[in-house]
Amino acid sequence: MTLLRLSQKSDFTPTRIPLPSSKSESNRALVIDALTSGENKLTNLAEARDTQTMIRLLSSNPAVFDVLDAGTTMRFLTAFATVKNEKKVMTGTARMCERPIGVLVDALRAIGGDIHYLNKEGYPPLAIHGLPEQTSNTVKIRGDVSSQYISAMLMIAPLLPQGLEIELEGKVGSRTYIQMTLELMAQFGIKYTWEKNKIKVANQAYQPTTFAVESDWSGASYWFSLLACADSGALFLEGLKENSLQGDSAIVEIMSHLGIKSTFENGGILLKKQPVKGLKNWDFTHCPDLAQTVAVTCAILGQAAIFTGLESLKIKETDRIYALQQELAKFNAELREIEPEVFQVIPSVTMPRKVQIHTYEDHRMAMAFMPLLTKTEVIIEDPEVVNKSYPSFWKHTELLGISTEKLAEL
Repeated sequence: MTLLRLSQKSDFTPTRIPLPSSKSESNRALVIDALTSGENKLTNLAEARDTQTMIRLLSSNPAVFDVLDAGTTMRFLTAFATVKNEKKVMTGTARMCERPIGVLVDALRAIGGDIHYLNKEGYPPLAIHGLPEQTSNTVKIRGDVSSQYISAMLMIAPLLPQGLEIELEGKVGSRTYIQMTLELMAQFGIKYTWEKNKIKVANQAYQPTTFAVESDWSGASYWFSLLACADSGALFLEGLKENSLQGDSAIVEIMSHLGIKSTFENGGILLKKQPVKGLKNWDFTHCPDLAQTVAVTCAILGQAAIFTGLESLKIKETDRIYALQQELAKFNAELREIEPEVFQVIPSVTMPRKVQIHTYEDHRMAMAFMPLLTKTEVIIEDPEVVNKSYPSFWKHTELLGISTEKLAEL
């Protein structure tokens, strides 16, 4: 457990934060690199545990791909091993084996993949026996479960002898992540079409190139939130691009309603405090990883916002809807479902002297609740959980005069 305290009033003089690289971009680039026999020059890869797990598995190529708790690694390598016609066992942590993968397995089987479950139908662990022959060049995938299934199929599509047409069924969530995958593929020479609900990728070869990974916008969101909840100040976040491939760059627009003015300059973005305009509602369908950050910010700032597009949060590292509801209640705030799939943040009106946050083995829970330290003392039960995506997070908080004191376990 770690106790967080501010060593001064929450007035942050301009401080440069060296953000981590994007895990989402890194993991996609690594799979594409492996599909081009490692002929690319990739720079600025993420230090996140998920990405390091991807690097380790691709370089050592063991018979068992143990992805630990890395969802993208599980899904991307399942498709990768299938199209490479490899025999692999896919497994991970106990929680990873509770996260569904049936939509992806069904799609791979539909085009000729030989895959079977080793335990519970629809969930890891899996046994992959390759793709001896492509039996179809079309597949239908639900768009409202996880965009990672779609991205996994897209990245292997150029290697399929007949190419692939993916028909997206129903509401499409996290569309920006699908677009990120396609635009990354395009940077490696792949041509595609996306018309209405159909994406077509012909059989073609990835072209070796040089690619530098951008800083991580979801990692940036915690600093937006911290400054929004602070009394005053400014922060400079390094390595962010105005025309980003990452959907979580939506944090700029969201936080403009919650008291943050953003200016792109000198290889990053300058954040300054401004009056809170108010965030009445937001649809997180295409940026679900921002929901925890924004919910906590609204609860602290007294903003009774309406959230939609949270459907995918229940199958993340934890059930993030439940986790948010439990932890917001600890400082007298709520995330209330006012009608099916529509949630309202009921902000806090009284703040306890100290709040202890349970992290549910979810990196985003630890980081999203960090800005509470602007109002009260905060205990984070499992601070090391941030290693999944942002290992240097607590070191970066210290740049702002935030003390992190390790406590004995109770």
